[in-house]
Amino acid sequence: MTDTELNPIIKCDYPDPDVIRVNDTFYMVSTTMYFMPGGAVLRSYDLKNWEIASYIFDTLDDTPEERLERELNSYGGGMWAPCIRYKDGVFHVLFVSHFTQTTYHFTATDVCGKWKKDTVKGYYHDCSLLFDEDGRNYLVYGNNEIHLVELDKDLKAPVEGSDRVIVKEPEGYKGLGYEGSHIYKINGKYYIFFIHWPQGKMRTESCFVSDSIDGEFKGKDVFSDDGGFFNMGVAQGGIVDSMNGKWYAILFRDSGAVGRMPMLVPVTWENDFPVFGINGKVVKRLDVASSKPYYRYEPVYTSDSFMPDPVTGESRLKLQWEWNHCPDNRLWYFKPEGGLVIKTDKICSNLTYAQNTLTQRMMFPRCEAEVTVDAKDLNEGDVAGLCALQSSYGLLGITKNSGCYYLIKVIRTVPDGPIRIGECGDFMPGEVVEKIRLRSSKVTFCLKPNFEGLQDKLDFFYIKDGEKWTKVGAAHRLFFKLDHFTGCRFGIFVYSTRQTGGKAVFTDFKYRYE
Repeated sequence: MTDTELNPIIKCDYPDPDVIRVNDTFYMVSTTMYFMPGGAVLRSYDLKNWEIASYIFDTLDDTPEERLERELNSYGGGMWAPCIRYKDGVFHVLFVSHFTQTTYHFTATDVCGKWKKDTVKGYYHDCSLLFDEDGRNYLVYGNNEIHLVELDKDLKAPVEGSDRVIVKEPEGYKGLGYEGSHIYKINGKYYIFFIHWPQGKMRTESCFVSDSIDGEFKGKDVFSDDGGFFNMGVAQGGIVDSMNGKWYAILFRDSGAVGRMPMLVPVTWENDFPVFGINGKVVKRLDVASSKPYYRYEPVYTSDSFMPDPVTGESRLKLQWEWNHCPDNRLWYFKPEGGLVIKTDKICSNLTYAQNTLTQRMMFPRCEAEVTVDAKDLNEGDVAGLCALQSSYGLLGITKNSGCYYLIKVIRTVPDGPIRIGECGDFMPGEVVEKIRLRSSKVTFCLKPNFEGLQDKLDFFYIKDGEKWTKVGAAHRLFFKLDHFTGCRFGIFVYSTRQTGGKAVFTDFKYRYE
């Protein structure tokens, strides 16, 4: 047993979590949207420490939007709210894509092996799968109205006439309606968990229960707490039992620009009904049993030298990296002596359309990243550097104008107020707020975000000609907006504004987090 200060258990953007236990190992999946490879599968032996085990797919449907062709994009879309289950030696992951309006079903016998892709006929928002003991299969899904539908034995289509509404908000309800469903059969009863957001309150967890799959589901709100964090309710996620019989929920909390972070909440049972938290609250410290107490986990973030492996001689990206949208594998490669090369192949109006932007999640409450960029092979008007990727992005870049190299600081702030998917035109240009002549084509950049107190900000630094760090201008505010719908990320990038074919070399990426 270990007494640990936890919560958030992963201090970065892993929203909409679902979790299972297979023997002594826990597996978790969460929304990865438009980042590729997608569908990160995380692994743990104690529910508090997690590492990336694998990804479910390299690309999803490889559509023009997912490839950032021209000025198309899938921001706010892609892989949403996955469900993970395990039966008879096979892992199953189901989820929908908002943009393709498709329900996907991936299977594998080993989470680190090859996943097989399939689809389910129909579109099932925030779906959750139940394998019943009698061999029948069910999905629960929906927004505002929660539906239950039986699937055929191959999980390819609904059984005709089986879809029915089992829970809906009362007439006159105001706020975000029920969604984020998770269904379980426990001790012969059927439990469905979901969230809603009543107007004027915080995100709230609910549970409805029935004695039979065909019976009436009755329930209530079961958890409404923010863990002391600005009325940001902790809700939506899966529940799981540990090897010692204790139950836990992994729910997420909106946490500003850093994203939505998973929280571990104990669950007990009273009269066959779940009770979340301790005295209805998220706890700061909790005894958690581990099946491998001496196991060393790989962090969900990493530094990277972009050097060949000293043993195998191979160069490959570490698991912590994801591309923004589908990569164009023709346009990036490793140099034999070390360094990641990214080349351009289209004209971009701004950072959000740059192909092959390589990203990692930012960590709460403070972190920093630096990278060295060699820009000698840029074309006129190209920009290469280090960014904080979101709709209100900020970047430090090196650009080439009239044969000279300049450091530029670019920021973009989307309009105030609620911004939803597709409402914020990603064609909006960023603003160059600093421009400094450089004597060399090689420069090291550093970004230092701070997410404390929801006053999320980003400081910009660089090393000029190998000398001390120099701060570039004022801090830039970061915001979580629904147009991109993800937490802010570090990104290394290059894009062209005049002609294609330029390239930059990135070395010595360093990620620091305490």
